[in-house]
Amino acid sequence: MCDASDYAVGAVLGQRRAKTFHAIHYASKVLNEAQINYATTEKELLAIVFSSKKFRSYLIGAKVVVFTDHAAIKYLPTKPDSKPRLIRWILLLQEFDLEIKDKSGKENLVADHLSRLINDEVTLKEREILEEFPDEKIFMVQERPWFVDLANFKAAGVIPEDFTWHQRKKFLRDATYYVWDDPHLFKIGLNGLLRRCVSREEAKSILWHCHNSPYGGHFNGERTAAKALQAGFYWPALFKDAHSHAKQCDSCQRDGGITRKREMPLQNMQEVEVFDCWGIDFVGPLPSSFTNEYILVAVDYVSKWVEAIATPKANGKTVVKFLKKHIFS
Repeated sequence: MCDASDYAVGAVLGQRRAKTFHAIHYASKVLNEAQINYATTEKELLAIVFSSKKFRSYLIGAKVVVFTDHAAIKYLPTKPDSKPRLIRWILLLQEFDLEIKDKSGKENLVADHLSRLINDEVTLKEREILEEFPDEKIFMVQERPWFVDLANFKAAGVIPEDFTWHQRKKFLRDATYYVWDDPHLFKIGLNGLLRRCVSREEAKSILWHCHNSPYGGHFNGERTAAKALQAGFYWPALFKDAHSHAKQCDSCQRDGGITRKREMPLQNMQEVEVFDCWGIDFVGPLPSSFTNEYILVAVDYVSKWVEAIATPKANGKTVVKFLKKHIFS
């Protein structure tokens, strides 16, 4: 059971046995300043999303019935022109086997009560709008984000006044590929996926995580750019910046591929019968065991027969003794 009020959401996880409802878990959450401004339908769906994340370990792989007092929620999955925020939430809920049923507020008392719990410690503070704007704030802004004009147009319908007729026409054409979902601007990809528009400063941090971090892998520029796109971010110079970042990576310069200009060309191994060709190599150094730190391994290319011994040294004498005793004897 889920419910939402003007300032909080509540949910109850339970199981019905012999027509009796047994509560398992209660949960509620106070909405932040942005969520308080959501429409009623968005708040009600947010309550379901919140409860699905909270009770995920219980819900995965089970048939789940969600009771809500907002009947419009049932028809959101079939509505093609929903807000991007609602579409994202609906996609998140598709992980679960959910059936949404309408239940009046009088019958949904527990969840309704949880969403209306009064917390005297949580108050909304009204702040006075200051007319002055300190120079220190201005100096902190290093550059104007590239998507400012698009964000202003999508959020408030404002078009820069200094645009020429051709610039205005191009601007309106480009704006059709962007969507505003407060507080972010999203770029619509060719595959229909939405990617958040980020500034150049934020892009530096994204590239570091996609390339230098432990899960980045220090891949080349193409793979790094693909990781950033897969993570849901976009800026116009993404591929150019990713290639530049990979080329300037100190670790990649030190540990990257070594030039092979003077290498001998690779030759195919010609083996016809057993014992014609053997591969021999040392493994180690390894932790010492009875003074032995290496393993000498020989493999016949045709039969894949393996001979191996432990040895304290890795030198030619050891190889000769090994061949005489284990291969030719």
